Amino acid sequence: MSVRIDHAVTSGTFSLDGETFDVDNNVWVVGDDDECIVIDAPHDVPAIVALVGGRRVIAIVCTHAHDDHVRCAPALADATGASILLHPADQPIWDLTHPDRSPTGTLVDGQVITVAATEVRVLHTPGHAPGAVCLYVPELGVLFSGDTLFAGGPGATGRSYSDFDTLTQSIRERLLALPRDTIVHTGHGDSTTLAEAQDNIDAWIARGS
Repeated sequence: MSVRIDHAVTSGTFSLDGETFDVDNNVWVVGDDDECIVIDAPHDVPAIVALVGGRRVIAIVCTHAHDDHVRCAPALADATGASILLHPADQPIWDLTHPDRSPTGTLVDGQVITVAATEVRVLHTPGHAPGAVCLYVPELGVLFSGDTLFAGGPGATGRSYSDFDTLTQSIRERLLALPRDTIVHTGHGDSTTLAEAQDNIDAWIARGS
């Protein structure tokens, strides 16, 4: 069976630095009819389990450890038997939400996760969070950007563990080196393309700096 992408939106909250906001999060599932990976685990375990649809979940891959992306990761792991993968630089942020349970595996730059005979490449893209990663699937021409890059600009900085200059460097050096026609599936909101980012990055940085 050929690899495909399934998508759902779940709603909940994001909390950091003593503030809480309502948010809608994208959930992306990559796989075939037999196996898949889940990218991030926000808010709603039953909705994610329904999206998986009985397939074997190889891993829950966390783009970063903000609570709106990992809040349901332990419960989803228990429901599916999947491992939870996180870049170790985000462990301090993970501990804010799950102090009594650690991820079961790590993500490193250049790592390849194989699902449905398809390579998913891990790109370490710090800035929004120190352990933030993006996931590139060359066969599909798709990048899953988490909160590193959105339609309309870079991810947010200015809170604990984030840094604007580091984020923009990650986008320039790691993401804009990929093909322009790469489709970007984000952690929140609409998808975009790397062409949009390449054409607008200087204006976005000037506006955000």
